[in-house]
Amino acid sequence: MAYPTLKRPTPWDATNIDRTHMRPSTTDLFADTHQACSLLELNRMVADVIGSTFRHEYWVVAELADVHERSGHCYMELIQRGENTNTTVARASAKCWRNRWMPLKSLFLRVAGQPLAGGMKVMLRVKADFHENFGFSWIVSDIDPTFTLGDMARKRAEIVRILKEEGIFDDNRNLPFPLFAQRIAVISSATAAGYGDFCRQLEENEYGYHFHAVLFAATMQGERVEESIVDALSMVNERLEEFDCVVITRGGGATTDLSGFDALQLARIVAQFPLPVITAIGHDRDESVLDQIANVRVKTPTAAAAFLIDHLRRVDERIDEARTQIVQQVQQRIQDEKARLALTTTRIFSLFTVVKTQGEANLQRLYQRIAHGATHRLEVARHRLDMLQANLQPLVARKLSEEQHRMQLMGQRLSALDPQRVLQRGYSITMCNGKALTKVEQLAEGQQIVTRLADGSFTSVVSNVHADTAVVRDSENLSETS
Repeated sequence: MAYPTLKRPTPWDATNIDRTHMRPSTTDLFADTHQACSLLELNRMVADVIGSTFRHEYWVVAELADVHERSGHCYMELIQRGENTNTTVARASAKCWRNRWMPLKSLFLRVAGQPLAGGMKVMLRVKADFHENFGFSWIVSDIDPTFTLGDMARKRAEIVRILKEEGIFDDNRNLPFPLFAQRIAVISSATAAGYGDFCRQLEENEYGYHFHAVLFAATMQGERVEESIVDALSMVNERLEEFDCVVITRGGGATTDLSGFDALQLARIVAQFPLPVITAIGHDRDESVLDQIANVRVKTPTAAAAFLIDHLRRVDERIDEARTQIVQQVQQRIQDEKARLALTTTRIFSLFTVVKTQGEANLQRLYQRIAHGATHRLEVARHRLDMLQANLQPLVARKLSEEQHRMQLMGQRLSALDPQRVLQRGYSITMCNGKALTKVEQLAEGQQIVTRLADGSFTSVVSNVHADTAVVRDSENLSETS
């Protein structure tokens, strides 16, 4: 499609404008500075200037800040941002009337696969219009959906490039999908029919599998898609232990805005999410960035449910196959062991006979050797005992004689030391308080003492005590010498 070059109109001169249809005369107004015109008259002048100056239609590239329908007409807010900044450098309103909007809307949806939405870059064919009551706007007569499609593809390719440079593009796709994925975190609109279809298909599966799906409500179309899904994923991340996987799905029905699923921040979070992510965004011909980085990509919520059911069925089949193989292997092993046991039993019986015969012969030989050895050792021991007995008798007799003589000597010594014999030789023992007295220092006048003789004892009272001077002196000298 060839687009006319957008040319800036030449500056206009108010004196060259035909004002014959204007009331009051603009010539008079300009001539008399004290005569004011009404706002309607001034706006009509502006409308005439714009209408006469911008007579052609122009192709313009802009970003949609807002777009909405009312009474069949489409109202747009166009902006342009700076090349190196996010600052808005130009802004204008645009309208597309119902008779043009209906076919253009169908065309854009058919080619781009989604409706016009905020944030899209569009190429519009417009004509300037200034209305006395509603002001200036651009009237849209055509739209090029291929330009928007190309811009979306460029944006998507740029996000993919960044993810690959950061090394996270394949992170979620490389996560192993859990064998028993039955605890599912679902991110979808709470009122979406697709979510209900998803849950219904899981509950009514023909195999009777049990699934537990928890909804994390999010906005799935419009400008808050990215923010809402990021919030939902954050809530899932706080409860990771409760889930096996995450399903991001839209509501079904007519195709809606996909631009929110081509956002860098959301793509980073999904790519690095610790649980496998299944996307069921429902776009037929194109993949969003989320579809490219997700662990599993399907078309619709029911397809996501079918995938989970089929995955569990395949796991169930693998378990059945493994169970069958285990039973077969166990049965085969049992048969092999029975055959081996029977063969071993036969061999054991024959070997036992041989071993028994050999054992009996060995036992007989051992018995004979033990009996012969015991007899020989008994004879040796008996001979040694006889010799010991012959040697011990004279030794014992001599030892007994020596001990008897020693006992006699000890008896004589004890007899000589017997106190009774000492008393019989004329000695006596004086005792005081049951203790023998050896010194006069132990006595005091008036004290009773007992004197023991060989044939009896008598009691006396001490009337006078005096020490033997010679004995005391000898004792002192002995002490000094020592």
